[in-house]
Amino acid sequence: MSKRVVLPPLPKVSDLLRIYGVRAKKQLSQNFILDQNITDKIAGEADVFDCFVCEVGSGPGSLTRSVLHAGARHVAAVEIDRRFIPALEIFRQHHGISKSKEVQKMLADCSEGKIKVYNENIMKFNVPAAFSKVEGVEWEKDYLPSVRLVGNLPFNVSIPLLLQWLEAISHRAGPFTFGRVPMSLVFQKEVADNIVAKPGHPNCSRLSIMAQHLCEVKRNYRLPRTVFVPEPKVDAALLHLIPLKQPKIDAPYEIVEQVVKALFSLKRKFIRSSLKCLFPGDEHLVDDFLALADIDPTLRATDVDMAGANRLCGAFLEMTENMNLDRLPLKINRPSPVQ
Repeated sequence: MSKRVVLPPLPKVSDLLRIYGVRAKKQLSQNFILDQNITDKIAGEADVFDCFVCEVGSGPGSLTRSVLHAGARHVAAVEIDRRFIPALEIFRQHHGISKSKEVQKMLADCSEGKIKVYNENIMKFNVPAAFSKVEGVEWEKDYLPSVRLVGNLPFNVSIPLLLQWLEAISHRAGPFTFGRVPMSLVFQKEVADNIVAKPGHPNCSRLSIMAQHLCEVKRNYRLPRTVFVPEPKVDAALLHLIPLKQPKIDAPYEIVEQVVKALFSLKRKFIRSSLKCLFPGDEHLVDDFLALADIDPTLRATDVDMAGANRLCGAFLEMTENMNLDRLPLKINRPSPVQ
């Protein structure tokens, strides 16, 4: 087991930003948290001690520093903006040359030292390759693997990345080849509200069903917009997601995604109207579909519970198989396949 160590001081992240003349880019939805009290709390909630951490969007390294101080065994710092690479390299050099025997013992577990910086797009990043020597944990085990996904997500990538990782969970691919890897991620408050909302709540959405059928989802705490630099127009929230041993919906991911997207396509209408788009040219089949799923056609999408969503997906799968339909009628723009 790694031991917590006291590391020598580094320059403040705000000083590094000033030294390198770096400012947040609006087009990349960059909003940094420079208060180390906040980033220390995020690292603590993420339970990174003695773990291999993939950090999403490291930016100037404020959360990176906190994750290292919290005792992470190794951090893969993934940052697409090359302007931040020099600042992150300071962390790498600092932690790679420590003379502490305790730190050196930890470094022996990972040839790249305590941190490796990747100037890459997280949507295409190969997490298993970054932690090639880490052993996984069988999915059905009660304990979790020693890999963590952590990040203050840029708002423009948060939903595509979450959906990509949810698909990877369903296939036990990408980061989840190691097992039920926990995710501790900062989302825009409205997105976080949608992810955690239960059926029956006005905020229940496609994201609610997709996330909760695959993960245990918890809201750790709210982050007021004033802790970000530059200050965004909205607050944020830290969510903690742990993949479930068994999904709540017994259908392939593609079917679940298809049905749930249709279900919430007309959120304020009766589901009989919204679900017609599953049968283009054969809209009359929606009545048979709802009868097969034993679902009231006058419900609205937010009223359909997880058991109802499960029946809808099962009924759609049965109907498409019986009709020999080799297609999904709604076009879904998927991100690149996770590695």
